[in-house]
Amino acid sequence: MSTKEVLDKGYVRLVNHMGSDLTVVNAARVSYAKESKELSEKDRRLIKFLAREGHTSPFRHVIVQFEVYAPLMVARQWWKYVIGSAQFEGSGDSLGAWNESSRRYITEEPAFYIPNSKEWRSKPENSKQGSGEILPEDIGVKLSKELLEYIEIGIRKYESALEDGLCAEQARLFLPAYGMYVRWYWTASLQSVCHFLNQRLEHDAQKEIQEYAKAILELSKPLYPSSISELMGEK
Repeated sequence: MSTKEVLDKGYVRLVNHMGSDLTVVNAARVSYAKESKELSEKDRRLIKFLAREGHTSPFRHVIVQFEVYAPLMVARQWWKYVIGSAQFEGSGDSLGAWNESSRRYITEEPAFYIPNSKEWRSKPENSKQGSGEILPEDIGVKLSKELLEYIEIGIRKYESALEDGLCAEQARLFLPAYGMYVRWYWTASLQSVCHFLNQRLEHDAQKEIQEYAKAILELSKPLYPSSISELMGEK
């Protein structure tokens, strides 16, 4: 399956998928005991109508599964789309799932996201969240160096705690958390995927999660070109 590299060490991998644009069409047409065998221009117009009028249940018959490797600060933003999906999908069953690696069980060498000297952003001028322009490179060099030193201290203390016999689930307290990479499986309906993309591809979304959203779009769009175009309001 296809994989897209993201940031310095991250990636998104398409693991599995179910359905197609035709699945969406036939889920809608079953109301009239109708079925299309091949996607036609009439079917594409139906997809446009469904997306425009908010008739979203047919898009929930299409499922996509990804493996994601991302910094914890990205994972925790992403997780909001899972815990809120039951209400979003309009039923008690969210048609979504999330399973994440845990340092309660694994002790593989931790990996961390370390922005390079040209990736550090200033605070925004007129907002309490988000970021502004890129900081001067001399400040970026300083910040990258300091972050790396901080991470190295945490790793040494983590490894020392393990050597002292401390359990992995407590030893992880010594690791700097937000930049640490975690791995998870995300399975979601096409409606949920497009909801995520519509919000996290916006210019004011955190840049790191924007990069992951771009990877999700690149992997998903060839599978469901008509549905994604309409759900995302593409011209």
